[in-house]
Amino acid sequence: PRLRPLALLDAGQAMFRLDRFARRVEREEPWRTDRASESDSETFAAWIERNVYTQQVRRLLAVPCKTLWGAEPEELSLLYTGAYVRGAGGLNRLLDTPRGAQESRFVGGPNLVARRVAEELGDRVRLESPVARIEQAEHTVRVRTPTDDFLARRTIVALPPPLVDKIEFDPPLSAERQALNQRMPMGRLMKCFAVYPEPFWRDDGLSGEAVSDSGPATITFDTSPPSGSPGALLGFVGAAEADALARMSDAERREAVLEGFVRLFGPRAAEPDDWILQDWPAERWSGGGPVAYMPPGVLTDAGRALREPSGLVHWAGTETATRWTGYMDGAVRSGERAAEEVLAALD
Repeated sequence: PRLRPLALLDAGQAMFRLDRFARRVEREEPWRTDRASESDSETFAAWIERNVYTQQVRRLLAVPCKTLWGAEPEELSLLYTGAYVRGAGGLNRLLDTPRGAQESRFVGGPNLVARRVAEELGDRVRLESPVARIEQAEHTVRVRTPTDDFLARRTIVALPPPLVDKIEFDPPLSAERQALNQRMPMGRLMKCFAVYPEPFWRDDGLSGEAVSDSGPATITFDTSPPSGSPGALLGFVGAAEADALARMSDAERREAVLEGFVRLFGPRAAEPDDWILQDWPAERWSGGGPVAYMPPGVLTDAGRALREPSGLVHWAGTETATRWTGYMDGAVRSGERAAEEVLAALD
């Protein structure tokens, strides 16, 4: 939306205040932050109501929540929001393209990272073998799948907490860890691609990057390949808008998202050559996206269990990262941390 001068000033001061609050949050142990319980009992929506003065900017600040967490401001703990922003170095870095989280893309898609790692590992990678049960003895841990058993001295579980809750543990996990698994919901996020013969928006001097408070795609990006053809628009649909799309037919979803693209980029956006929608909440092995988030009260009640090993079981995954939580960068950092824990324990 076009912001009036007063709204621009309001947006600037709100982002300054949020970054200032985030800098006070303890990055490694947010629950040790001064007045942590107070901040964790408050929602991000309550903070917006108290610190943002114009309705337009209040609506606008809900937009990154829908994409960054797949949640509404009313669903997010203020302390968790601050910790997440702190881990990225500020709200702008989460949203920006140059020098920000949206700066780079993988040519060929990010799945190439997993595929090339799998090629190096060879037969050690087991597909279609979901873990059903993890059993711990005094010095060993047994991982059971429907087809195989694996015996190890330590194991690393790199799953979002809600998916950890689908695994049976013997002995059971601590009450704190179980509470964490059950109280951290997955975000609701869909990713929509519209493919055109060329990136026509560039002819109009547009970047393809847009923020919309009317949706259903609230943030868009130009994801055309380096060659410039075909043209591809990406739109993220999150939280309440994703809930609404989930109740629609495929044809209704396409129509609703393309209507939003037309409002942003003109009538040529109405007729793409191809249309792709990734519905992460409907995926069995993800259950949502882009991250499992923390509602009020979870971080101070059970946050300590997020990275603390459970006997011979160590935890990884982007939710456990203290820098770039929710991103691939955070996932890699968490894997390195968990690997270091295991090596130290086995030394």
